[in-house]
Amino acid sequence: MTRTEARNLFYEMTEGKSLRRHARTVELVMEALAKKFDEDVEKFAITGLLHDADYEKYPEDHPNVIVEKLNKLGEKEIAHAIAGHYTKWNVPRNSLLDKCIIAADEITGFIVAAALIRPTKIDGMKVKSVMKKFKTIKFAATVDREECLKGAELIGMELRELIEFIISVLQENKEELDLI
Repeated sequence: MTRTEARNLFYEMTEGKSLRRHARTVELVMEALAKKFDEDVEKFAITGLLHDADYEKYPEDHPNVIVEKLNKLGEKEIAHAIAGHYTKWNVPRNSLLDKCIIAADEITGFIVAAALIRPTKIDGMKVKSVMKKFKTIKFAATVDREECLKGAELIGMELRELIEFIISVLQENKEELDLI
């Protein structure tokens, strides 16, 4: 599957601006993680883009709809990573791809939420301010903090290090992501 094919599939399944931005941010973070770990950039990026593709239309069946589509298309590695992009689903994490999607998903959404309430958005954002929000349970209350910590651990990074990495990716793409 090419990234263009993945994008077409994603846009067929997802219309909401917020979920589209989330998918794009996770796609960019996954691409950067692939480069960091010398992995397949396209596979990582596609996994990030498609991980929540079915959430809007099929929230009760998420992620089974997109996983089934990907399996039918022969994209078994991507399907497996997406099937297990939340540790509480108890899908084995066999590859770095499986681990990186967990590391990228929740914390990227959290950082974007923290940026959106700042006057300068992602510009000048520091790890310290994200960590302060992270400790404020009422802020972005649906974000599973434990999942964020597990994700960083799975890829051998401290949470602060992962946050710094993600902030830099978002800053590089701030115009496209409307984080200015």
